[in-house]
Amino acid sequence: MKAWLVVNAFLQTRKFQEIHQWLCRAGEKKGVQISIKTNQELLGWCSEQGLRVLGEEREVDFVLFWDKDIRLAKILESKGFFVINSSKAIENCDDKGLTHLLLAKEGIPMPDTILAPMTFPNVGYTEKEFIKCVIEKLGLPLVIKENYGSFGQQVYLCENSQEVIQKVKELEKTSFLFQRFIKETKGRDVRLQVVGDKVVAGMERFAKEGDFRANITNGGTMRKYEPSKKEEELAVLVCKILGVDFAGVDLLFKEDDSPLVCEVNSNGHFKNIYDCTGVNVAEKIMDYIMHKMALREVELLQKRGF
Repeated sequence: MKAWLVVNAFLQTRKFQEIHQWLCRAGEKKGVQISIKTNQELLGWCSEQGLRVLGEEREVDFVLFWDKDIRLAKILESKGFFVINSSKAIENCDDKGLTHLLLAKEGIPMPDTILAPMTFPNVGYTEKEFIKCVIEKLGLPLVIKENYGSFGQQVYLCENSQEVIQKVKELEKTSFLFQRFIKETKGRDVRLQVVGDKVVAGMERFAKEGDFRANITNGGTMRKYEPSKKEEELAVLVCKILGVDFAGVDLLFKEDDSPLVCEVNSNGHFKNIYDCTGVNVAEKIMDYIMHKMALREVELLQKRGF
């Protein structure tokens, strides 16, 4: 069996390369020959003849899409490639505003969230009356998140109205959202790694002193976490709603310790969760893909009348 691992050509730090190698090794153990392809090698070409992929090769059984180049993923799917996670699933997770919109429709518990109104980069916010409404509904302090971001680097805690106004001014050329600050879980969250319909690993993360974000990348600490049945069911349900086959689901907690969904990462890094729990998520993902490929083969045979 052959496959591509599609990665971003411009994120080639040691941290990213390590994850790519783990996935390749997991494939090798299952007899899958995985070739790493970057989104620079697989350029999407749109013309009157239709969609093409420059550098396209046909003989692959699946594409493990470990990037957020959604347009490329859509083109690969249109050309008949089996892409996992799917372009739609990645899009649903990558855009935090869209994530919360989809989860709210299904009644998933999460921090109260208000989507910032859309404006144009060359216009900005000529009126800022909506900020008063946001503060009135969410209270202070409140969290502002850019809709696209990773490792907690685009998340801001605003303590007062002036900080909110200043941050809105700074972000008016991008898309973002406002969120109620969950003080009960300040500096703490839980990452549950979901593969298929199971939580395969969990870790609890704690922020470094003076930070409200619990990301390990920002200097936080971690420990193994055993989720409750309710937390596991919530994480799996969220992934089904968003359409992801595997993802890292981040939870916050209310005063009564009931969980709130914070974010969902369709291709979250799993080195920390391995160091914390000993669970090799790459191998779990490959096991799941092999299972799904077998099911697809049965479906194809049934369609052909076998």
